[in-house]
Amino acid sequence: QVQLVESGGGSVEAGGSLRLSCVASGYSYSAYSMGWFRQAPGKEREGVANIDSDGTTNYARSVKGRFTISQDNAKNTLYLQMNSLKPEDTATYYCAAARGHLWVGFRFLPRYYDYWGQGTQVTVSS
Repeated sequence: QVQLVESGGGSVEAGGSLRLSCVASGYSYSAYSMGWFRQAPGKEREGVANIDSDGTTNYARSVKGRFTISQDNAKNTLYLQMNSLKPEDTATYYCAAARGHLWVGFRFLPRYYDYWGQGTQVTVSS
């Protein structure tokens, strides 16, 4: 049974930092592409960052230079280091896994991911 469990969310002031973690189990972690998505109230879920099965990373324009995605294959864990947080980063953050390699045009699209975590809330106050 595939499970993705996020942690690390919380409330911070603007300019602060948080590190999200996502522990995966139930599948061959290194064979999957992984992504972080977020969803704010009343908005669609959007891709934030992803790391493909070949190790390449991609970032949404809104977070590039502030967020860093990484993973520890030995621990089956995905991370999202978030620095210089802004109020507009407030959302529920989800990690997701997709089987195998994803074409770059699909990596920010939720429908191409097969498994999802339950989400962790990030709130940034001004």
